Amino acid sequence: MTRAMQALSLRRRFLLSAFCLGVASAVVSAPALARGPDGIADVAEKVIDAVVNISTTQKVEAKSGEGRRMIPQLPPGSPFEEFFDDFFKNRRGGKSDGLQTHKTNSLGSGFIVDAAGIVVTNNHVIADSDEINVILNDGTKVKAETVGVDKKTDLAVLKFKPPHPLMAVKFGDSDKLRLGEWVIAIGNPFSLGGSVSAGIVSARNRDINNGPYDSYIQTDAAINRGNSGGPLFNLEGEVVGVNTLIISPSGGSIGIGFAVPSKTVAGVVDQLRKFGELRRGWLGVRIQQVTDEIADSLNIKPARGALVAGVEDKGPAKPAGIEPGDVVIAFDGKDIKEPKDLSRMVADTAVGKTVSVVVIRKGKEETKKVTLGRLDDSDKAIPVSIKTKPEDDDKPVTQKALGLDLATLSKDLRARYKIKDSVKGVIITEVEADSDAAEKRLSAGDVIVEVAQEAVNSASDIRKRIDQLKKDGKKAVLLMVSNGAGELRFVALSLK
Repeated sequence: MTRAMQALSLRRRFLLSAFCLGVASAVVSAPALARGPDGIADVAEKVIDAVVNISTTQKVEAKSGEGRRMIPQLPPGSPFEEFFDDFFKNRRGGKSDGLQTHKTNSLGSGFIVDAAGIVVTNNHVIADSDEINVILNDGTKVKAETVGVDKKTDLAVLKFKPPHPLMAVKFGDSDKLRLGEWVIAIGNPFSLGGSVSAGIVSARNRDINNGPYDSYIQTDAAINRGNSGGPLFNLEGEVVGVNTLIISPSGGSIGIGFAVPSKTVAGVVDQLRKFGELRRGWLGVRIQQVTDEIADSLNIKPARGALVAGVEDKGPAKPAGIEPGDVVIAFDGKDIKEPKDLSRMVADTAVGKTVSVVVIRKGKEETKKVTLGRLDDSDKAIPVSIKTKPEDDDKPVTQKALGLDLATLSKDLRARYKIKDSVKGVIITEVEADSDAAEKRLSAGDVIVEVAQEAVNSASDIRKRIDQLKKDGKKAVLLMVSNGAGELRFVALSLK
């Protein structure tokens, strides 16, 4: 073998060895990377003394039907009557009606945000409890009282008298979280206090229809029963969320957990500490989704914003000039992509603040200045009554359009469908079962107020507008519809 061939052979063996070493190195390092960065241990050690367990006790008076059925029915004066009375009444709580009082206990998590003894947790952890105890990381148990709760975000603030100097943690900026960023959950799963788990941010701004202001951080960090109310940390040791719920068919973690973002939590905690309640901003409008059909009929591309379906007479929006049919696309300098964005932004804005609201009206952008009022959280939504078709003694003269039977709004029809005098337009008397209108839940008794943002007073007005829109090549028509009480909504119907 020549020297050149020997050198080539040695070089090949060297390269092969280097390749094998690289593969081995990669195999070794992969599981190490899967465990997360080394900083997790440092963060856990730094913040764990600020994480607490929450123990609650509730007295429950239960009616035992089984107990009543077990009591023998004896005739008055029976020699066994005294014996059974003593056994069932006196030995079982002294109540003859089967009522028994017992205590139930529940456990959750929380974290200290002020060394003066201020703790943040979930409202559902302490709801309806008769006694609340905070258990510190060293095992010290202290009675706590409620400062305030917010059911809509499922948050609560507690306070207790510190038995010794405490450690507190600070809120970070949840808006700066990135998908895939490492986070750490610490809490009390299954009563195993001080448990640490790590994972990544799987999603942000997650809406799971759990409340009106849903904007959860989704994480695959292990969150189980008992973790509720515990903190979600970033690698700087800052609280970026409050672990609140999981999705699981088994009740245990499957890697889909949700935390209320710190941006929301910090604002709620601040108000609960100051006022003992939430004081949310109020715009005074009813809004709905801008669907593709509605966006097309309003010449809005792409579909975005919140469509104003109604304006409260005594709300802040009315004097500012906001009208039904406006599409809100920006609030206080921030873009609105969908209705929930507007709801969250308004709620998070201080009462009395004057903000700019950008709307699209008839294809043009307009800016309105609105001074926000205070939302009355005690207000209950008025359920929409299900209309039943009344028996028609005298059928009105109708015309057909869009799968609808339409009639001029007369006194008889107002009385029949209980429509207020203030409601103007053309009444729907019948809806074809397989029509687009039926699919969009239009029904007899609804009143069409506007067609393509123009008022209508007769069925012929509607026919003319529809014919014109078809000539213009429109695929859908936008209707402003009122119920009998005058509540407005928008419905887009296909012109095909």
